[in-house]
Amino acid sequence: MHDFIVNVIRQALAEQRLVGVEVMINHHGKTVFHSASGFADRENQRQMERHTLFRLASVSKPIVTTAAMALVKKGVLNLDTSVSHYLPVFSPRLAEGRAASPTLRQLMSHTSGLGYRFLEESADGPYARAGVSDGMDSSALTLVENMQRIASVPLLFPPGTAWCYSLGIDVLGAVIEQVQGQRLDNAVKTLVTDPLGMHATGFFASPERQVAVAYVNDQPQPHPLEEGEYVAPFENTVGVCYSPARVFNPQAYPSGGAGMVGTVSDFMRLLETLRIGGGEILSEQWVAEMGRDQIAPLEIPNAPGVGFGLGFSVLRDPHSALSPESPGTWRWGGAYGHAWFVDRAQELSVVAFSNTLYEGMSGQFVNDLRDAVYRGIEGMK
Repeated sequence: MHDFIVNVIRQALAEQRLVGVEVMINHHGKTVFHSASGFADRENQRQMERHTLFRLASVSKPIVTTAAMALVKKGVLNLDTSVSHYLPVFSPRLAEGRAASPTLRQLMSHTSGLGYRFLEESADGPYARAGVSDGMDSSALTLVENMQRIASVPLLFPPGTAWCYSLGIDVLGAVIEQVQGQRLDNAVKTLVTDPLGMHATGFFASPERQVAVAYVNDQPQPHPLEEGEYVAPFENTVGVCYSPARVFNPQAYPSGGAGMVGTVSDFMRLLETLRIGGGEILSEQWVAEMGRDQIAPLEIPNAPGVGFGLGFSVLRDPHSALSPESPGTWRWGGAYGHAWFVDRAQELSVVAFSNTLYEGMSGQFVNDLRDAVYRGIEGMK
């Protein structure tokens, strides 16, 4: 396996699709590969090292979803109760004006009717006009203020009738705050990161901590991501407004969907805990619920053969998805350049954090790495 993985990493770095990357692979409960390559800070020639701190973007989603599921396990939250029951300030309506509060399950599976500001086609879209933050910009809003702004925009569709990637996990974070009686950063620490020993993972980093510099794919090489720079992951969208400095600002509200910082090994600890059934924070019943396709027969646009669970995608049909992964494989990523997947059937967990968007999230590297992992597993049989 080692040579296959190393070749994929070397090629991505040599072709300047990535600036730096850390990859960790666990198989049958043991770490079989862990390397850091390239630069964490190219301009200052700082090498990428194991345990480098990364801005996590949507890698925060499964962490915050796990925190919510821990509260479900305790009976504090119910997946099929409406959000407004827990968070009265959140009272969205449909386009015709009828109230329609989604459930927690719909928040976690992105079937709530919410969207993202960065997915709007125009810089003058409904979320933009309402002043909604996607959780990755420099914002002086409080979490509650952002919830009120999100709720002021009509839902894109009646909850449960379609799938749209959304600010649902930010809303879920506000629910966790409300029922846990702690700010979200402290609640996640209490419910997930402290029990699992994920001590490098949180919502903010002190200014003296070195976080991997973020880069944007460009020619002839990736350029450093600028404060306030917009970068669109999809055509015909305004794109994400990035604030790399946000991670150093403890006054910024904690964004459940995009606002954390952490390490590869910490995140692997979470994935492996879930893979084996939830450890001390969850149980197999609730892990299985997270990994169940919640949205069938709905489709995720431009993702054939892929459904969605609670906090991450779930592979329905490897043939349609052109993937060597087993049915039921969990997968997602992060906009700063991250990808991960868990194949429970193969007892396999893979984490790849780069500092280069969007190659490390959805570029050639992601599929090349996946394919190399499975070639390596076949070779070990």
